[in-house]
Amino acid sequence: MPDPVLSLDDVRLTLGSSAGPVEILRGITLGVAAGETVGLVGPSGSGKSSLLMLMGGLEQATAGRVRALGRDLTALDEDALARFRRDHLSVVFQSFHLIPTMTALENVAIPLELARRPDAEQQAMAGLAAVGLRERAHHYPAQLSGGEQQRVALARALAPRPAILLADEPTGNLDEATGRQIADLLFGMVRDAGTTLVLVTHAPDLAARCARTIRLRDGRLEGAAG
Repeated sequence: MPDPVLSLDDVRLTLGSSAGPVEILRGITLGVAAGETVGLVGPSGSGKSSLLMLMGGLEQATAGRVRALGRDLTALDEDALARFRRDHLSVVFQSFHLIPTMTALENVAIPLELARRPDAEQQAMAGLAAVGLRERAHHYPAQLSGGEQQRVALARALAPRPAILLADEPTGNLDEATGRQIADLLFGMVRDAGTTLVLVTHAPDLAARCARTIRLRDGRLEGAAG
């Protein structure tokens, strides 16, 4: 593999609990190439979402090193991590995390405004158009269906054209037909932008759309992962 966009070297994560320390990740070594699509699968509690959060600098490893686009995320403070995510990385969650008091357009424009893009509103509208929601731009999240809210979340994540997109069960709260539509949009937009995608999912058909599938069990990778 050429220099990976994402790399983890013997990464471990231990969290405290009332019963004592709990090992969530137990020595993960992994590389993801530029433009690759990777599915993370495994049983509930295997560490998939925790691994995704480490990749995005949203959780700090207890040991080991996480690198993204040549930057050592484990060496950055919270402000530097926030700037890195603003400039290079987006996350889509199962729960849409839209701001209820903002319209669809305003929600999509947020990361563009944070990046001080002078054309934030125009680019946000283009993002909504790309997911088929131009006519819903001035609606609030409560006025949108679950599938429409996830489309807004997808437009918000991809509007800044991030190098890396992390998706945590993006179709998990949707019915089967709507989930397929969101998956089609996700993979189409990622392909068109050349974005690197790491996707956590319980859905075998969604994982199968990725170029590579990685399975976790009990905080460890099963088999060779690259």
